[in-house]
Formats: sequence, C-alpha cells, structure tokens
Amino acid sequence: MTHATVHARTPSAFRYWEAREEPRWRRRARLTRLLGHELFPSDDRARALCEGLYGGDPVAERFVAEVFFGEIGHVRGRQLLTRALRDGIDAVPEAPESMRALFAEFDTVPDWVDREQVELGAEIWRRWGTMLFNVAGVTTLEIYTESGVALPLSLAGGYAGDSALRRFLESAKFWIDTSEPGGLFTPGSEGRTTAMLVRIMHVAVRQRVGSHPEWDAERWGLPISQTYMMLTQIGGSVAPAMALWVLGYQTTPAEMRAALHFNRYMGHLLGVDPEWMPETVRDCLQVLALSIAARSYDSGPHGKELIESFPAAFAPRPGQSPLARLRAAYNHRIIAAYCAIWLSASTRRTYDLPRAFPWVLILIARWPLITITELLRRLPGLRTLHLAVMDRHRRAWWAAQMEGRQAAFDASSGLRR
Repeated sequence: MTHATVHARTPSAFRYWEAREEPRWRRRARLTRLLGHELFPSDDRARALCEGLYGGDPVAERFVAEVFFGEIGHVRGRQLLTRALRDGIDAVPEAPESMRALFAEFDTVPDWVDREQVELGAEIWRRWGTMLFNVAGVTTLEIYTESGVALPLSLAGGYAGDSALRRFLESAKFWIDTSEPGGLFTPGSEGRTTAMLVRIMHVAVRQRVGSHPEWDAERWGLPISQTYMMLTQIGGSVAPAMALWVLGYQTTPAEMRAALHFNRYMGHLLGVDPEWMPETVRDCLQVLALSIAARSYDSGPHGKELIESFPAAFAPRPGQSPLARLRAAYNHRIIAAYCAIWLSASTRRTYDLPRAFPWVLILIARWPLITITELLRRLPGLRTLHLAVMDRHRRAWWAAQMEGRQAAFDASSGLRR
C-alpha cells in the first residue's frame, strides 16, 4: 500500500505518516517485527485514528448547544442535569429532547460490557491508590509538547499557573469517584455523576476553543477529539500499569486487560465511541507508538507553562500551616523524582523542572517494600485489607490537598484570553 493510499485526512501537526518513513522509525519497526510484533497499527486503524482527530461527541454537543449555550443557560441547565443524574431523566419532565437523547445513550449499558471485568478494573485503580494520580499526572506532561493538546488547556487556564494543582485535584476526584465499587453502574452514584459532568465540561471547552481565533483546525483537528480522548483511556490502563512496574507495582496482563475494559466502558460514559478504544495490550502499545511518532513538539510557550506548572504546583504555599508546608515540601520533591523516571531525557532537558536527586533515592528505597506488599496482597484475606488501606490513603491525600475545597467540574468558565 502506497503512502498516498494510506494517507487519511490528518491534521498537519500530527506527523505520523511522515514520521514512520523516517530511518529511526523504520529501524524500530524492523526490530519489533523481528520479535514477532508490529510496531504500529494497521494502516486502516491508523487512518481511523487520524480521522478521529476531527471527531467529537455529537450527542452531548447538541445538548450543550441547546441548553448550556442556549436559552436555558448554564445555571438552569446544571440544575436539570443534576436532578436527572440523581433521580433519573424521567424526574425531569421539562427536559428538552437533546437532554433525553444524551441520557438515553448514557444510561444504556452496551452489550459488549463485562461487568465483572469493569469491577476488577475499578479495583485496580483503588489498589494503585495515589500512585495512579502520580503516574497519570507526570506522564501526561509528555503530550503537552503538542499544541493540539496544550493549546486548549492553555486557553482554558485550568492546568496552568496557580490553577494547576486545583485542576489536577479535580482529575484525582474523578479517578476516585469512578473507581468506587459499582460506581459506574449505580444510578445516582458519584462515579456516574462525575463522569457526566466531565463529559459536559469537555464539550463546553471544545466549543469555546474550536471557535477561538488561535485554534487552527487544519493543523490540529478538533479540540479534545475522539482520538485524544481515547489516548486518555490508554493512559488510565496499560500505560500506568507498565510504568508502575518500575516502582515495584506488579499488574498482571490479565489485570491490564481488566483495567482496559474498565476504561473502555468509562470512555463510553464520557462520550468516547468504543470503536476507538483498543481491546488488547498489544493494540494499546501500537497506538502509543503511533502517537509518539506523530509528535511535532510545536506547543512552544503554552506547553512550557503547562509542563513547568505541574511540579511547581505542589511546592509549599504562603499561608499554609507548618504541617501542610511539610507535606507540600515532600510532595514537591517526590513529584520531581517521578518526573525523572517517567519523562524522557529530551523533555527533562528542554524544560525547567526541579532537581530529582537525591529524592529519587526514596523511590529506590521503597521498591523492596512495595514489591513485598504486592506479593503479600495475593494471600487469602489480605487483598481486601490492602484495597481498604490504599483507598483510605488516596482519599486522605486528596482531602488534605483540597484543604476544605470541593471539586466543581464547571462547564461555565470562559477562556482566559
């Protein structure tokens, strides 16, 4: 198949088709093939992923346009949404048709969903505890080198400057809520409520950024596109499972598949078409290779602000109590250590990140304890205890960081410029 026939409608900054012909990527592909695998997905799959950079969430977008940006308005729309999430759509007789269509999709559990696998995947998130927060937060910095990801976040302002910690903690609340036992299936649960609020927030940001003069659709596609949302689901399953092995966390291939299935169903709730989600670990690795090869490193000052704001957000702040300052000092240094092991050398050289030494020695010292704990938790009776301890710890960590604040998942905020 020639280059011309495989080339799909692809944003110019997503360089996959050009990059895979470069000598370094051709060498990597040959080496992977010698090991019995293909480095990249099939051309048909790659074409779909490139075209998915222009794909959005039409059902939710119709609702947001009619309700949040229409005559009903954000305040009243949020009230209707909250009531429907709590009591069901039938409890909102005045709901417009677009809202009923949204909940018809949201409330339908697809035939492909294996509830047992979803629950096991949620359990894995609880078992990872705050380590999920750390690995997801740090590894995401790599993709901030791309304007297609960095510019929407920069325009929205939530992940930059002084707001970086607050928005990250909202993400942590999402991870906590959606991984509670039965949380994605129980009507009125915090997990389902949070998933819907995040979905609406994504749509609102997509609409505002997509119409902003700084956004170039031919260069970057659609803000918060289907493809990038799908990559986020990989970033909550196979990617952290493999990254955490470095620290001693032993997630098995079967557990990775469960985490992937859990993320696939959660993606459905968030408006990600399930056809975009890989179904095997190998599929995920191929998609990740494609996304890495496609990078153009074009985010400039927007990416720099986002990447450097993240570790800085954990540093001690004026007005904190001595205990809070001590906790912040530790978190700031341990995040620096995570940046050292999970960010590429080129990213660490390019951006002003805090020094990792000697704090990285903490991770080395913890490795034997984590490894032993991972082995012991498999013994009868210890699994439940271990899960309870990890879940309690992540909740306590989140509450301490929030210092009495609440996560808002607000879709009404305007862009900062």
